[in-house]
Amino acid sequence: MPMFLRRASTVDPAKPRKTRSTEGREEAKAAAVMTSEEWKKKQVGLDSKWPAPEYMSKSHAHGATCYRDETYEITTRWMAETKISYRPHAKAPGSKSHIRYEKYSKAKTVGQALKLGSWPADWCWDYERGFIKVHGPVRIEPLDSSKITNEDETTDVDKAIWRWYLRELAKRHELTIEELKGGCSGESLIMRAHRLLAQREARRILKQAEQEKRKITCDEVLSILRKWSFGKNSNRVNVTPENQEWVWSDTLGLLRDRIGDIHLTPATKTYPEVIAFLNKYLHDRIPPEMKGFCWTSINLNCNYAARQHRDANNFGPSFIQAFGDFKGGCLNYWPEDDKFSDKEDKLKSADSLSLQLRDGLCLFNGNCSHNVDEFEGERYSVVFFCVRCFNEAPEECKAQLRSVGTIYPEPDADRWAVIRPPRGYANKKDVQPKDKKKPIYKVYPRSRIDRADAPAAYPLLSISDRVAREWPAACAGKAGLGEKVKGREQMVVKKGATAQDKQTKAKAKAKAKAKTESPKGKALKDKVVAKTTPERKSQTKTQTFTPRKTTSASTGQVVSAVKKRTMAN
Repeated sequence: MPMFLRRASTVDPAKPRKTRSTEGREEAKAAAVMTSEEWKKKQVGLDSKWPAPEYMSKSHAHGATCYRDETYEITTRWMAETKISYRPHAKAPGSKSHIRYEKYSKAKTVGQALKLGSWPADWCWDYERGFIKVHGPVRIEPLDSSKITNEDETTDVDKAIWRWYLRELAKRHELTIEELKGGCSGESLIMRAHRLLAQREARRILKQAEQEKRKITCDEVLSILRKWSFGKNSNRVNVTPENQEWVWSDTLGLLRDRIGDIHLTPATKTYPEVIAFLNKYLHDRIPPEMKGFCWTSINLNCNYAARQHRDANNFGPSFIQAFGDFKGGCLNYWPEDDKFSDKEDKLKSADSLSLQLRDGLCLFNGNCSHNVDEFEGERYSVVFFCVRCFNEAPEECKAQLRSVGTIYPEPDADRWAVIRPPRGYANKKDVQPKDKKKPIYKVYPRSRIDRADAPAAYPLLSISDRVAREWPAACAGKAGLGEKVKGREQMVVKKGATAQDKQTKAKAKAKAKAKTESPKGKALKDKVVAKTTPERKSQTKTQTFTPRKTTSASTGQVVSAVKKRTMAN
């Protein structure tokens, strides 16, 4: 942790606020540079020239000193060299703030404003009221303290913003400094705060639903999605609309990255109660005839209309549902698209189905072409799916997903267990007799699956205690990449065969050799050789398995998995 943040970590966000002091008020009145009448004359016409930000017109449930998220997003991107200008004489004479404002409003940059006595809280207050205009430059993203390698490169403005921002977020959301600093890579402080709130609410709803022996409702899912802070995902090129470079999208569960490493996403390990909450929602609604449905991952999407695409790396079907208050946004789906007989750009719109996902849970084949209509309003979608590489995942990852309620597929899982293969459009194939009773897609309306007495494939899932037991650090709001990540690091080290591992292996080999060469060991060896006939030896063969090489994301080592196994016919 950078030194300038250690002092901030000792602040108690629950500390009661001090009573505002009246000391110096009379001195401030005496020090006023103008009378009230003169000040009022100077303000004529300035309101139109110095308007407040547009977002300030929206209602805000908190008080005047509880600043908007938009304000935090803007001010935390400022730098010492960011050029600014202040509205002339914005604060009325006769107050201490007038004296301070008249002094620091002469500043031309944020760095000068700090030296002249203004602080980040002043910047937020003044910006929300239109007293400050920003001329740039500003950071593309807020400064990430975890990536600071040389503290000499940080300015007084950087340090002031971070100390204040930590305190503000902790106080506003009733969190501790340590909780805010325990996020996963790529998270901003505001993102971490909102995700912690989503996890806290998911935990509360999980326990309440289990105590009341009821299902999690759609409104409760929507409340969690609204609290969750979505990341800017530039990797989903196949779904990103034209003229956009990224979409609001996160994946929980298993994922294979671009270099081939198979692992749980950082958000899964940091917020396990969120994925457990969503798993329970699906558990409560899977109909009996869909008991063969399995999944490894959950995709969360926010406010974008995916362009036409096929999910190339899915195994079997997906369950999807949309949430929110929106118009439009239907899923256009080509159920008979087999990816081979038809090119995606040649598919006919007449062959597609239009499905309103807000009305229920939909089973569909994501490998078939699909897209989303444009929409107005607030639209979220949740997709439960299985990655194609599920069988190659480390056993630890499989166990961790099962611990949060995921129905993980068996090694011999059938991708067509609950849905039939598509026939294609250009050259329609015959449906096999065994598949005639299986649907090509299926929509389960909310009026059916939301009922308390609706039959389900699985009993009501009770999982909150297990999650708290299996993921103690993450559920306590600490660094989610604690004990659970250590397990993955250990797994990678074993694959990478570091110097320490080689030394341990050499010691074990020497010990085994010494034991074999002892009188007792030699006698046992002779006994085994005598029982092994030449005929039996000839029936034994050695097979060599050489999977492709992959690279570990955490260590950068090349993982070579060349195994030899002796198999008896």
